[in-house]
Amino acid sequence: MRRIYLAILLTCTMLTVASAQDRTVQNRPYTDLRKFHFGLHVGTHLQDIEFVNVGPITLSNEDGTTYQSLVTLDQDRWDPGFNVGVLGEFRLSENFQLRIAPAMYFGTRHITFHNYNISDVEKTPIKETQGLKTAYITSAFDIIFAGPRFNNRRPYIMAGVNPMINLSNKDNDFLKLKRYDMFLEIGIGCDFYLPFFKARPELKFMYGLTNSLDTDHAKHVRDKTMLQYTNAVSKARSKMITFTLYFE
Repeated sequence: MRRIYLAILLTCTMLTVASAQDRTVQNRPYTDLRKFHFGLHVGTHLQDIEFVNVGPITLSNEDGTTYQSLVTLDQDRWDPGFNVGVLGEFRLSENFQLRIAPAMYFGTRHITFHNYNISDVEKTPIKETQGLKTAYITSAFDIIFAGPRFNNRRPYIMAGVNPMINLSNKDNDFLKLKRYDMFLEIGIGCDFYLPFFKARPELKFMYGLTNSLDTDHAKHVRDKTMLQYTNAVSKARSKMITFTLYFE
């Protein structure tokens, strides 16, 4: 029995020593106890947009005659952009925080149209392209659930909504997005406690909750030959993948 006690005592002692070796001095040990704090953030993102193509449509010429049109379109790649902003974070409890993060998102979506009404010598549809520039003013409202801090790291998950205002619409484009949009966002990240500040890399996925296509744009198009492109789609939902560095 004594040997068992000695073995248990030795094991406990070894675990305690190992645990002590894993522990390091904590930087900024009281930073998470503040009720409210500010920060800033910079990042990069990839933009995409999902279109619902209408298919064959009937259009009218200026002389009153009609014709059938078939145009399809898609964003054929994830286009990069960048974002920058500030943040304010409220401590709700030991594990939950509310973050408000106003920001600006800048980017351009590359849209490709396939016009099946016109073919080249190789019988392939004629392509048209449009650079759909976006400049969003946003203000994300996120709930953060953080795990326990270990040394100078603390992982977390987050979810929230992000209303956006689009500042870069043009009336002379094939397509036009609505001025307002709303995104659902979920992501993961980790707090790194450095000697003078806290750094937080975060990866999140954003999906548009509304139809972001301005369906009234066709009424304001002056060049009626553009209508075969403008009316070729009925809905659009925006998507983003964002990598952001927060500094607090």
